[in-house]
Amino acid sequence: MKVTQTADAPSQRLLRRNDPRRMLTKRVIVCLDVRNGLVTKGVKFQGNVDLGDPVEYARRYNEQGVDELVFYDITASAEQRGLFVDVVRRVAEAIFIPFSVGGGIRSVDAMRTVLLAGAEKVSLNSPAVRDPGLLTAGARAFGSQCVVLGMDVKSVLPSATIPSGYEVVIDGGRTPTGKDALGWAREAASLGAGEICLNAIDTDGVRKGYELTITRMISDAVRIPVIASGGGGTPQHLIAAVGSGPNDGHADAALIASMVHYGDYTVADIKKAMHQSGVNVRHDPIPRAST
Repeated sequence: MKVTQTADAPSQRLLRRNDPRRMLTKRVIVCLDVRNGLVTKGVKFQGNVDLGDPVEYARRYNEQGVDELVFYDITASAEQRGLFVDVVRRVAEAIFIPFSVGGGIRSVDAMRTVLLAGAEKVSLNSPAVRDPGLLTAGARAFGSQCVVLGMDVKSVLPSATIPSGYEVVIDGGRTPTGKDALGWAREAASLGAGEICLNAIDTDGVRKGYELTITRMISDAVRIPVIASGGGGTPQHLIAAVGSGPNDGHADAALIASMVHYGDYTVADIKKAMHQSGVNVRHDPIPRAST
């Protein structure tokens, strides 16, 4: 990958959500949470079970037609260490689709290392809350299209400081911040984030549907793409997450994990169902082969 050193020009940024020129294709993204070099999965950020080699999982989903992969080193921030770049490099060598990486990225140099290892994007979560200027620095160095804000949110009682009723939580769900999720999304977009991956802790791993209320609030409030994350269990859940109805999520993409990790569905199954329901997805009739 060629890493550029120029900032993303305003004209390159995505247009407002109601602009007809805006890209309408919805994406299906698979998340690979990695702990100690293995894909792992929990429920509401707890009780994680290790599943296997991230390279094999990445290759499988690439062949099934996934649009993108997201790789999170889920303990890097809590353990105050950098992520496992060797795993990033091995995964990137196995696929030919966009690949985002997060966990323990605290500097522009760390972003550069990840991008040069083969990722197209870096995801900043806890470090961005502690140092919001990191979003701007990353956008200036590599372009905002390379900078994703990862945001973990939890439902709380609305208050003067958290009017949306959703609080930002960091360090893998361990540390409440007192920051309002909607306000932080707007701030991050203004600072240079090119995309938001919104993970709802309350629905994470439960497989009963996404948290559509906060997804819709943020999707309607920012000009950048929003990925719904946490709760996907059936194709209908993804259809609701990216739908434009008054009770849908209005997201640009839906992130999944458990429903494909445990073999309930393949990516091809999900995209076929979305396509048949009228959602504009890139639908490959024939699975792709990995390199």
